[in-house]
Amino acid sequence: MKKTTGIIFGIIGVVVIIIGVYVSMSNKDDAMIQNKVEDTTMMKADTTKSDTMMKVGSYEAYAPEKVMLASSTHDVVLFFRAGWCPTCRAVDADIKVNLSKIPSSLSILDVNYDDSTALKQKYGVTYQHTFVQVDKDGNLIKKWSASPTLSAIVSQVQ
Repeated sequence: MKKTTGIIFGIIGVVVIIIGVYVSMSNKDDAMIQNKVEDTTMMKADTTKSDTMMKVGSYEAYAPEKVMLASSTHDVVLFFRAGWCPTCRAVDADIKVNLSKIPSSLSILDVNYDDSTALKQKYGVTYQHTFVQVDKDGNLIKKWSASPTLSAIVSQVQ
């Protein structure tokens, strides 16, 4: 009986160690991917800033005055994003990696989903990972969800 109990505890211990190693390695992989995304984003942002001849769109934090950028030749899309949302983080990373591919006629504004109750009410946003295209007066042109990549966002813009 004692021998069987010892074997069971030994197996449980090995399983716990294996799970711990897996979680530790997974966290390191996530950190390495995030660092690579940040490095690539910084390199592309530096290139964009230094090359004034190259016109690209923007991905920046929401501010009410930035909505006025919208015009007949420039589109503005609000990205209602939550830091805790895995799909939001994936799209955010894809946008940052592809900053140079944002059309010069597009500004994507990052809206904090958790802190923007009035904006969510104004546009009828009920869950994170929602995109809202607006005109210069902040009127809704189009609303959609679940675009997994920058190219999917761009394809939805009217």
